Amino acid sequence: MKFRARAETLLWGAQRASAAVLGVCVLVHLVTILYAVRGGLSGAEILSRTRGSLGLALFYGAFVVAVAIHAPIGLRAILRENTRWRGASLDLAMAAFGAFLVWFGWRAVGGLFG
Repeated sequence: MKFRARAETLLWGAQRASAAVLGVCVLVHLVTILYAVRGGLSGAEILSRTRGSLGLALFYGAFVVAVAIHAPIGLRAILRENTRWRGASLDLAMAAFGAFLVWFGWRAVGGLFG
């Protein structure tokens, strides 16, 4: 029981920390898009300028990791509140979902900035 309470506390903290990172990432992403679009750049021009940018790849990589932490924890909470699904199978499914998000997110980052 003590271990479970500690694990829930760590998940709570991880979700809050990832939410803080996501807040910054979303704000930077939206401001950048608005700046580029108002500057008259097309999607193709934006991609041509960002290709190969290590800084942007790291930024969007952090964005992906934050999503991969935040979303499975939130989905786990929703499923626990609205279904009877509990225990190790739920935790494993959410870990797999997080791994899926990381894998596809990193593929997208690699495709855009690689």
